[in-house]
Amino acid sequence: MDNLDKEKIEQIIKTRKKAHTYYAQKSPVYNAFLAMEHTAYTNGKLTKLQKELIAIGISVVINCESCMEWHIKQALDAGGTEDAILEAIEVGIEMAGGPATASARFAMHVLEYYAKPKGN
Repeated sequence: MDNLDKEKIEQIIKTRKKAHTYYAQKSPVYNAFLAMEHTAYTNGKLTKLQKELIAIGISVVINCESCMEWHIKQALDAGGTEDAILEAIEVGIEMAGGPATASARFAMHVLEYYAKPKGN
């Protein structure tokens, strides 16, 4: 992964954190969304990890780079492996076809980002 990709991922993280703080303080709609998100990703018939893998596939289909970064990180934190995440990406590719292969490139960079020590 080159520095541009690393910088892009780090900018997505920084911007998300800043926006989260802003909206959490000012927006009841955002806070309602956070409550819904918490409920949606709580273990139920599907585990949090399974739900994160579903979200990764959807993120690839809709080409949401911020979503890919977030859900890949959440899946890893929930015990997901690179192989499981790759399969979720593959489902997204199958569902969206050729354009999703371009989205999958960013997902690959996110996996690389989290796989490497932060000093590199």
